[in-house]
Amino acid sequence: MTNKKATIAFVAAAAACALGFAGTLYLAFYKAELDRALFFNQKIFYYHVANAFMQFAAVVTCGVYSLFYLRKRQPRHDDIALAAGELAVLFGAVVLITGSIWGKAAWDKWWDWDARLTTFLLLWLTMVGYVLVRQYGGHGSDRMAAGLAVFATVNIPLVYFSVKIWRTLHPQTSVVPELEGGMRAAMWSSVGLFTIFYVLLLRLRIQAARSERRLTELRERALDAGLIE
Repeated sequence: MTNKKATIAFVAAAAACALGFAGTLYLAFYKAELDRALFFNQKIFYYHVANAFMQFAAVVTCGVYSLFYLRKRQPRHDDIALAAGELAVLFGAVVLITGSIWGKAAWDKWWDWDARLTTFLLLWLTMVGYVLVRQYGGHGSDRMAAGLAVFATVNIPLVYFSVKIWRTLHPQTSVVPELEGGMRAAMWSSVGLFTIFYVLLLRLRIQAARSERRLTELRERALDAGLIE
């Protein structure tokens, strides 16, 4: 019965998420006012910032559970860390792509070695390294990757405060609190939507990671018993 309720809740959340995508598109493109400087190009802002929030959330989740895993060696912590690490790469890639589109519209540059851009790229590459180590590192790669995840988590404040430490193309203060009217509604609706989307993806990937672990354990037992070669 518990599994049935959990399945119903998951399907309901997925349906709400699907409707949410349509709703945020409506808010962003029809209700949010046009920016006086960028006009229509500013619309990507609502998705760029929301994905950045989710990328940070995924990195923190990966780093915290990696630290738990290093301390207690419990597989359930490692499964959560792995799921979050892969999502950090996914959301980070979206942030870099949408950021490049924004940069071309705002600064006439697809890329610049700006402090915020550079530190974010290093953060994303660290998480790419985490995933590659987990995939190809062999024995002991789980602990090595966990160390990378903890390092990436510690790097988040540097990404956030880079605009205050160095002179950058990005403004030194966030424009999000200053949004009003339709812009504010579109921004926070998008953040709420992607939060639900992140949680759904995280849950699915954790379940897949646990299934993969159980299959691996069953295969090892079968090998020990001489049932397979």
